[in-house]
Amino acid sequence: MAYVPGVALLAALVAGCSAGSDADDPAADSKAGSPAVTTAPPGKYRTLPESCRAVPRSTLKDLLPGAATLPEDQQEKVYEGTATVTYDTDRKVGCRWKSDAPDSSRNLSIDFERVVSYDPAVSDDDRARDVYAKEEAAALPAPSGVTPSEKPGGSASAPADGTPSGSPGGAASATPSADPSATATGPDADLRPRLLAGLGDAAFLDDALTRTGSTSQHRTVSVVFRTSNVIVTVQYTEQPARFTEVPDSRELQEKAQALARNLADTLSD
Repeated sequence: MAYVPGVALLAALVAGCSAGSDADDPAADSKAGSPAVTTAPPGKYRTLPESCRAVPRSTLKDLLPGAATLPEDQQEKVYEGTATVTYDTDRKVGCRWKSDAPDSSRNLSIDFERVVSYDPAVSDDDRARDVYAKEEAAALPAPSGVTPSEKPGGSASAPADGTPSGSPGGAASATPSADPSATATGPDADLRPRLLAGLGDAAFLDDALTRTGSTSQHRTVSVVFRTSNVIVTVQYTEQPARFTEVPDSRELQEKAQALARNLADTLSD
């Protein structure tokens, strides 16, 4: 066997490895000047707020008036709220509050959803825009369709059986009133489900009146808005104790919108 000096053998091995690397490298076969794959930018928000602390105590006292009649320890329990059970708190969080009073009960819920796109060619914002658009389309009537009417005193009619239909977060959608006297041009025409301006990147409001069995009626106002890659849903419900009473649309809508704008400002900080 011929003797090969150590230095010569090492040089041969290095040369062989280099040649093999070039041959096995798929990039070596790619054409020069091929366009590089562009990854879409991530969303603005990487985390979500602590939902049960997102609403100021003063706001909760206003939205849940029945709590003021309770003993102090029970008031604290109401204002603490109950966190929504989720499997990924980096993606979705929420909180619920409820207060009962002799004349009515009120429920408040807020939900934050951080949308993430797993397609490198689609940004988180674009994916969130698509998710929000589907919720808006499900909640609001088509422009060419018949829109819910509001009677003076403020009540949009709903399905006779009170079955929720298609609103985000489980709120029932109002349906057109069968009363021919109900028109879309009264003093309460601005209370119909609609788009909202100046709230996040896009927002809408839904207003649904439903009957619980053959007893009382309850109204749920939902405000949903998107800011970058986060979608926020606020739902505010009132159910009077007497079945003859109808919850006031204007009050619930104003308070739900005020809370939604406060949450939007908090996210922007």
